Amino acid sequence: MRTLKLLWIALGIVTTLAVFFSYKAVKPHSESGLQGYVCLSTGQPLDFHCKQCALVSNSGQMLGARKGKEIDQSDCVVRMNNAPTLGYEDDVGSKTSLRVISHTSVPLLLRNETRFFRQEADTVYVVWGPERNMRQDGKGRVYNALVKVTEKYPDAHIYMLTREKMLECDGIFQNETGKDRIKSGSFLSTGFFTMILALGMCDSIQVYGMINDNYCSRANHNTVPYHYYENGRLDECQMYRAHEKAARGGAPLHHRESHLCKVGHTQKPDLLEPLLGREQHCLRALTISL
Repeated sequence: MRTLKLLWIALGIVTTLAVFFSYKAVKPHSESGLQGYVCLSTGQPLDFHCKQCALVSNSGQMLGARKGKEIDQSDCVVRMNNAPTLGYEDDVGSKTSLRVISHTSVPLLLRNETRFFRQEADTVYVVWGPERNMRQDGKGRVYNALVKVTEKYPDAHIYMLTREKMLECDGIFQNETGKDRIKSGSFLSTGFFTMILALGMCDSIQVYGMINDNYCSRANHNTVPYHYYENGRLDECQMYRAHEKAARGGAPLHHRESHLCKVGHTQKPDLLEPLLGREQHCLRALTISL
């Protein structure tokens, strides 16, 4: 009887310790995750950190860049929307750790859902979009489509920006430009949201394929496609000019080139100080009409 009692006491101690360590193991996930990015299937924050990130743009500047091997050597490779790697490996690499997806590009992924959500199930997908498309009351068209994807492909890692994160990004835009995003008729691009995410999850960022402010005004600038995988369409600079001239509701759309970067090892723009306590490679965040 005494032996049985001791066994029950021992079992109780073991159970208590198991619960304690289980709690300790789970709690840091919530605390250490990136706030503002939640998993559609679990509601947990994105827990993703890399020492060195390669952020690969979709720009036609990547054609002939021959940076594929260098990109693939990075700890994490971040891509945008449905940008392909197959057939472009020499220029853009083949590795993909995370994709930032616009709500407007979700249908493009769904057209090839087996590839993106089964064959590339290890890739993390972070989707951004306005509340009308991402609302969770049954009326969010894009959100509903993504829920169906998670049900069909339970191993897929799909996250979305919260409403609070979207508002925070609007605030960043206003602090940088001095303009209200909605009143000015501007749209934040996937490049902008990719930038914000990378600053939070990467110790250092190496950007590939993004041009600087003055590139398109140079007489000798190269003519390249807007996207490296879409030959025959408007070239990059023509597209930027079209965005600058576009109008929405009588208000001009701004093609804003916000520099979120380090200059050498000394300058760090005020815009980054609330987001980043370390220096980063230069990245231009675009705010354009999508």
